[in-house]
Amino acid sequence: MINTSALQDTQVVAPEQEATAEQCLCKVLSTYKGNESELIPILQEVQKEFGYVPAFAINKIAKFLRLPEATVFGVTTFYAQFKLVPTGRNIVKVCRGTACYVRGGTRILQEVESQLGIKPGETTPDFEYSVETVACIGACALSPAMVINDHVHGRLTPQKVKAILDTGRSNGPKNE
Repeated sequence: MINTSALQDTQVVAPEQEATAEQCLCKVLSTYKGNESELIPILQEVQKEFGYVPAFAINKIAKFLRLPEATVFGVTTFYAQFKLVPTGRNIVKVCRGTACYVRGGTRILQEVESQLGIKPGETTPDFEYSVETVACIGACALSPAMVINDHVHGRLTPQKVKAILDTGRSNGPKNE
């Protein structure tokens, strides 16, 4: 048995919400047979439902599939698509590819960090934004670039980053 206490969910969950979360997980699991080969599809569906894979779900999934918790945890942490903590409603992905790097991508990342007060892999306390870095977003002609949710922003300067994030904060969440 692995120690999932290190994965404590960052949100405090009220008892009535916990019961609802358990029900939601049970509903997800009820659509599967309990075969080991279903692990990744189950994790994907849990992530879709919760926005991340909660620590309590790892334990329940392990029991459902008759697998060690360490196996479920290992798969969850191996694949970048799975998150163990809640992410923000708006995901900011800053490109670190060669073209972006050469054209000032480091300054863009620094400005995002400065504006949001968080580093890559972190989420703002209000769960509005999460920041990630990616190897390449495929918009080299627009470098330096970043993606917020599904919207590509290119030919960035620190001033443009500030304006984009200020606009996002004043208009509310983009991904509701």
